[in-house]
Amino acid sequence: MRKAMAEAEVGDDVYGDDPTVHALQDRVAELFGTEAALFVPSGTMANQIALRAHTQPGDEVILGQNAHCWRHEAGALAALSGLQTCMMADATFTAADVRAAYKSGDDPHLSLTRVVAIENTHNMSGGTCWDRGQLADVITAAHGLGLMVHLDGARIWNAAAAGGVPERELVQGFDSISACLSKGLGAPVGSLVAGRRDFIRRCLKLRKMYGGGMRQAGILAAAGLYALDHHRARLRDDHANARALAERLAGAKHVRVDPARVQTNIVMIELDRGSPATVVDRARAAGVLLGASGAHRIRAVTHLDVDRAGVLRAGDVIAEIAASL
Repeated sequence: MRKAMAEAEVGDDVYGDDPTVHALQDRVAELFGTEAALFVPSGTMANQIALRAHTQPGDEVILGQNAHCWRHEAGALAALSGLQTCMMADATFTAADVRAAYKSGDDPHLSLTRVVAIENTHNMSGGTCWDRGQLADVITAAHGLGLMVHLDGARIWNAAAAGGVPERELVQGFDSISACLSKGLGAPVGSLVAGRRDFIRRCLKLRKMYGGGMRQAGILAAAGLYALDHHRARLRDDHANARALAERLAGAKHVRVDPARVQTNIVMIELDRGSPATVVDRARAAGVLLGASGAHRIRAVTHLDVDRAGVLRAGDVIAEIAASL
């Protein structure tokens, strides 16, 4: 990947003349079956400019419980776009939930619902994948109400690998898609927004407004192209390693892990005693990096830089720390 970056042909992407950026954008549009795509520095920017491009200040976005664009993007929906949110009771909601939450704008007291935002895989639910039938029903219901549907597909590559289907099948019906190159695919920087050409033109202006214009960005785009060519199929290894970690911890003292709930590369570890901060700090001292994800929860993510031996060692370290709490 670094060799590809060093040898990348570059131009000035602010002026739209970086050939490697164009190649990446065309490749992602082809993978998703959309008219166009736009390279941006981060997943947060991808989500935020997409949702802003669909809306006006004061509009409402329907989203799942603990959606990334609500929980982990620094309040940008409100601060930068003036949007309200209607959060469903579950991460993966239903068509009936959308119909019940919809506000038409006829009542002047209510915000107008404009967008339904879906996250697949869902981060805070432990990397769970949407059921495809349920997803199709939600998209149909939203479009029937005249709403746009946005996919936070930061880990759409994992969802495709887990389901054994092309990404194009999982993004059918969405009006906009965000996808990350720097998570499971292992690129150092970057995400993309995909959709219709007129929508991407609006996103291009918003990218500039939000400070996302980059000059010789082909150096970064080359990493994304390499990742798409070499790292998508191997995501199944990460999923197998996550299940191995969950199985190692399933019987450990003072922790609760359900291997059956591990669908992709995220393992949520519930603590029966002690604090996540204590476990995270002690694990770091032993060379294992984890993240706290709640008052009693730790989040572990497998990726291409950790092999099976490393994952099993991490399981032993976590189990030993938890037993001592």
